[in-house]
Amino acid sequence: MSETIQDLIRPELERYQKVFRSALETDNPLLAAALSHLMNKPGKLMRPTLTLLCAREGGDVPDSVLHVAVGLELLHSASLVHDDVVDESDMRRGQPSINALWDNKAAVLVGDFITSSALAEITQTASLTAVCRTAWLGRELADGELLQLDVTRRTTFDEAVYYDVIGKKTAALFATCARLGAELGGADEGRTRRLERFGHLVGLCFQMRDDLFDFGDTRQTGKPAGNDMLEGKLTLPVLFVLRQAEPYYIDLALKVRAGEASAEEIGQLTQLAVSRGGLAYAEAEMQRLRAEALALLTDLRDPAVADALACYVDYVLQRKK
Repeated sequence: MSETIQDLIRPELERYQKVFRSALETDNPLLAAALSHLMNKPGKLMRPTLTLLCAREGGDVPDSVLHVAVGLELLHSASLVHDDVVDESDMRRGQPSINALWDNKAAVLVGDFITSSALAEITQTASLTAVCRTAWLGRELADGELLQLDVTRRTTFDEAVYYDVIGKKTAALFATCARLGAELGGADEGRTRRLERFGHLVGLCFQMRDDLFDFGDTRQTGKPAGNDMLEGKLTLPVLFVLRQAEPYYIDLALKVRAGEASAEEIGQLTQLAVSRGGLAYAEAEMQRLRAEALALLTDLRDPAVADALACYVDYVLQRKK
């Protein structure tokens, strides 16, 4: 992530890192090895950055914000570990997944440990609101994953359902980061609600950009090209072109959902999305969401926070992996 975005919260990010490391301390050798591997690629601190920036809008970043930022990031990490088991994924962030290195049993238990650690951090906020919102978020993440599984059994192609899935699986987390950061940081209810909506919109963009990586260069993204369709998932570019696609491609899409499509057939469907404007449509949708998100920043108390959040949106849309 651009250092310009995080400059405003550099001291808070350093405090966050200390809390994060202490949250995962263990004397269990297998667990320690799995956690060390998982944290070897910690990502770009997207969600903690959003939480801390929204807290700055309230004027302060108390310890409760650090604990909620750590708790939410841990819950996210746990969901990824469990998702890899559900999806039978071999790779995560360009390295072998926990279930690939050990096995599904170990991965589920590692995910459970991280989930419990997340809840322990949230209780450190001494905020019933934070506890309740995190419980809601856990339900949304599971609901989204189950909805995605159910979609693979359907014979219709609906963009609204796609938005519902990514709203639960991804946008709900970003919205919660923004809301709890702002609320625990002391922002008023009006600005807290606007930042929550901002987080939701950014989360949609984040997932849509991630989905577009599936059509790009695997060397840049660390994600195998066509991997979504290998897992039976049809994302926005494909759903768009299926509106007026020939029966042959409809049949291909159904084979993808059933897990019966060959690599060649997945390549054909990918090429259809590229040649008939599916990628361009997804890019336009992200620009529409970006404009709505930026409009929510015009009335913030702190112009520096507004500027950093505007840069944050653009980073989400422009990132390469």
